[in-house]
Amino acid sequence: MKKPQLAAVILAAGSGTRMNSAIPKVMQPLAGWPMVRHVLESVKPLGPAFSIAVVGRGMEEVARVLAPLECVVQDPPLGTGDALRQVERPLASRLAPHGEIEEVLVLYGDAPLVETRSLERLLAERRRAPAAAIAVAAMRPEDPRPYGRLVLAADGSLERIVEARDADGREDAIGLVNGGVMAVAAPPLFSLLEALDRDNAKGEFYLTDIVRVARRQGLMCRALELPVAELLGVNTRAELAAAEAVMQARLRRRAMEGGATLLAPETVFLAADTVLGRDAVVEPNVVFGLGVRVGEGARIHSFSCLAGAVIGEGAKVGPFARLRGGVVLEEKAEIGNFVEVKAARIGKGAKAKHLSYLGDSEVGERANIGAGTITCNYDGFEKHKTVIGERAFIGSNTALVAPVTIGAGAYVAAGSTLTEDVAPDALAVARGRQVEKPGRAAAIRARRGRKG
Repeated sequence: MKKPQLAAVILAAGSGTRMNSAIPKVMQPLAGWPMVRHVLESVKPLGPAFSIAVVGRGMEEVARVLAPLECVVQDPPLGTGDALRQVERPLASRLAPHGEIEEVLVLYGDAPLVETRSLERLLAERRRAPAAAIAVAAMRPEDPRPYGRLVLAADGSLERIVEARDADGREDAIGLVNGGVMAVAAPPLFSLLEALDRDNAKGEFYLTDIVRVARRQGLMCRALELPVAELLGVNTRAELAAAEAVMQARLRRRAMEGGATLLAPETVFLAADTVLGRDAVVEPNVVFGLGVRVGEGARIHSFSCLAGAVIGEGAKVGPFARLRGGVVLEEKAEIGNFVEVKAARIGKGAKAKHLSYLGDSEVGERANIGAGTITCNYDGFEKHKTVIGERAFIGSNTALVAPVTIGAGAYVAAGSTLTEDVAPDALAVARGRQVEKPGRAAAIRARRGRKG
């Protein structure tokens, strides 16, 4: 049987007052991505025929993150029911019976933990015979007080949703509460929304009231209980931290199921797009930013921080290393302790083991970078590139003033400051000649009245 065509609507107009932030609530970061992007990514595998988001006034940044998804603006904010009304113009002509879309999935940009498989279950619950007009995601949190209560009929169907502020004593005792996500049959959607009123404690159009309206029209509604952790909303910094903990646990589990070893998983922080290859090992206290791919058999030592980096098979990083955007470590390359690398390609088997900075650089295969080496890539106006050839040896405490090229197989003496290219297989020495004055130290001490 062919699945009904689906439209996805993400409600993302909330200002997030309780966050006390200049950043819109749905833009708060979770595992490196804005919260709302997690919602979008959970919907994509469902293959919706049309997707749209509702944002608030002045939320151009949210619209940019969601692009090319179409966005409409809710202004003024009159509640979640009013927010969904805003998509009528772009969506109505696409809905059955005049269009092909037969159901609408409604999600919230500040509920970023829902997984695709749970959305599939909710849609299947709405579709099962007899098909329901509305299926609502439900949960049983430890503390149900802030949530709308789900009032069930004698046959187990959903009778109505009562918001926390409007619940009476009997409804307060209900532990099954609204999880936010809804699947709604397309044909009656906007007629149900049109019937909403603001007769409630907040004076807003509650989206949850469409269940009551649908039942008055004789339509079936159901609730499907889903994991609490997937349906938690984020309204405060504390809730954001709790969501981060859930997301990190999920990402760590996926990484280990994929064949990576996390020696102390609870101390490793992954980004939403981190890729760890099979048999890669991550030691304790490592932080991954966005855009990191780690190859098979690579090892990331403790207290390293990586972002925007590709780590080749068998490569080693750290401890206490920092890799910034645009870094590529080829197979078996090594970046050691207190080494920072930015916008650089480090060739196969090349090593920079101690206390160095390599920025805007290209390091050839099996080159060795001595301790304290820095590429002076910025002249105060522009960035310049340093090229180090294969098998080159750069002595300790060397400054390479870019743009400069060190030829293949060349040696650079320790303590050199190079401003000119070095030919392949040449030895470059760029430092003052050592001068020794016999007895001078004793004379200085005598003049200062010191003995010994």
